[in-house]
Amino acid sequence: MNLLLDTATFLWWVTGDRAVSAEARAAIIDPTRRVFLSSVSAWEITVKHGLGKLPLPESPAALIPKWRTDHEFEELALSEAAVLQLPRLPLLHRDPFDRMLVCQSIEHGLTIVTPDEAIRDYPVRTLW
Repeated sequence: MNLLLDTATFLWWVTGDRAVSAEARAAIIDPTRRVFLSSVSAWEITVKHGLGKLPLPESPAALIPKWRTDHEFEELALSEAAVLQLPRLPLLHRDPFDRMLVCQSIEHGLTIVTPDEAIRDYPVRTLW
């Protein structure tokens, strides 16, 4: 089971926040799993930082690649095939970033690591 971190999980992980569940923590450090950070999360962090809703010690352009590399998370680009999963999703909520993570999870067969109950209502594997 390979993992896709949602944005909150990524931010909590790289800042050492204890909000990450024990089960999620164990899965992320398991050396047999590949752990991905989506370009969608980079987009979300950049947007929220730009709006002043997410203070960061440096620019997202400097921090995101550094954090991802330091924690050995792989980059996951948003593909056309993933985007085309969107019409198949029920409209459970309107967060476009979460919906794209769900699409990527479906397209790439990944388990989303998330505390977000709305994401857990989609037809994807989740872990928390």
